[in-house]
Amino acid sequence: MKKTRKPRFAPSPTGYMHIGNLRTALFEYLIAKHDGGDFILRIEDTDQERQVEGAVDVIYDTMKTCGLNWDEGPDIGGEHGPYIQSERLPMYKGYAEELIKLGGAHYCFCSEEEIEAQRKEAESLGISFKFNDPCKHLSKEEIQEKLDAKEPYVIRQTINEVGETSFDDMVYGHIEFDGDLLDEQILIKSDGFPTYNFANIIDDHQMEISHVVRGNEYLSSTPKYNLIYDAYGWQRPTYVHVPPVMKDEHHKLSKRNGDASFQDLVKKGYLPEAIINYIALLGWAPETEQEIYTMDELIKVFNIERISKSPAIFDIDKLTWMNGMYLRNMDEETYFETVRPYLEEGIHSDIDLKEVAKIIQPRIDRLDQIVESVDFFDTLVDYDLEMYRHKKMKTTKEIALKSLKAVYEALSTFDNWADQQAVHDVLLALPAQLEMKNGQVLWPVRTALTGKQFTPGGAIEIAHILGKEESLRRIQIGIDRLEQALSEPAE
Repeated sequence: MKKTRKPRFAPSPTGYMHIGNLRTALFEYLIAKHDGGDFILRIEDTDQERQVEGAVDVIYDTMKTCGLNWDEGPDIGGEHGPYIQSERLPMYKGYAEELIKLGGAHYCFCSEEEIEAQRKEAESLGISFKFNDPCKHLSKEEIQEKLDAKEPYVIRQTINEVGETSFDDMVYGHIEFDGDLLDEQILIKSDGFPTYNFANIIDDHQMEISHVVRGNEYLSSTPKYNLIYDAYGWQRPTYVHVPPVMKDEHHKLSKRNGDASFQDLVKKGYLPEAIINYIALLGWAPETEQEIYTMDELIKVFNIERISKSPAIFDIDKLTWMNGMYLRNMDEETYFETVRPYLEEGIHSDIDLKEVAKIIQPRIDRLDQIVESVDFFDTLVDYDLEMYRHKKMKTTKEIALKSLKAVYEALSTFDNWADQQAVHDVLLALPAQLEMKNGQVLWPVRTALTGKQFTPGGAIEIAHILGKEESLRRIQIGIDRLEQALSEPAE
């Protein structure tokens, strides 16, 4: 059976993978795979000035990491290659010259000065600028004479009186434009390179692309593209224009503005699968309230008609929540292997890292939080004694000192340290004996063991992992410091 859907992702190698670009790639992939079609990767590198070294590898690595595997592309080939525009250059000039013969384009020999003069005249008249190219009216003889003289030129699209023109978009519905307002865009630049606006049309046709997915900023350009399709007598693709991803109600996410790329988010401790899951929901809504999806589930339920017309705001807090859900839903072994590099960076003492992994799994939302949250296992910092005061726990320095002394005494004679439940039973027997609340005992112990206000795990878990000798050493430090502070006269 012939595959019916064949979208393409055609990024420019100009830097890291922007979240908006990655979402476009994801939507295209889901459109393809939902219907059992092929997903095409094409590198559009005709803008030589903006190219960034190594950016193509970034594209490959990002997409593979996210599970967006392509069926045709530069590295694996396919029946419509090559899949890098700069390797297809000889072809574009021929298509442009054919379009000239069809009346859809023309040679333009105008200088920048001539174009600028028209622009200034439009400004002086207070009207919008639309270049009126005198070269459209050159005779064949005049054109040939200029070509023979090696005069520099570009090839421009020819737009005669079009009148009302329209097309259908899967997101925005039926769109109508006044064709007479369209500007005659450059198709082939003076250096012989095609513009994006021309090359992508030729490539999409040659590669039999069925669905063109792109940002809604291209809605106004689509009528010009359609005129070229029509001039050649080619079938127009199915258009899917998607709304932008915004950082807030007024500003787009942008690489130029330093907004987070996929690589930035990974460095901050977000899982690729969580990122993909989250951006799938930016501007697309499933039919149910479900929020956590595997890639296979997304493929199954994705429906173009559920893409919103409204911009989607990137909510880092929502992504963080989702990332935490992914981390907590991992099986124990997978989680340990995921966090082990971070644990090894933060902990160098001889303790059981698997036990540390168990206590952080329910509490950590981003991987980059791990090192700072566990560094106390290595070193007890010189913490502020005011931490022993806790309004909610109803603790003071005096209460903390009493509790720590009782804990030290109880644990000194306790030998079943390998059994966390046994440690639990010993410590939780003390509040009743001391006629205190649980927090009045456990908060001072946690403070003495960690020197931190916020820790992944409570006093019992941390004492169990640190072991008897180290736990008692730290509790004694807490006792000594509190005794000294309380013996000093008040200022």
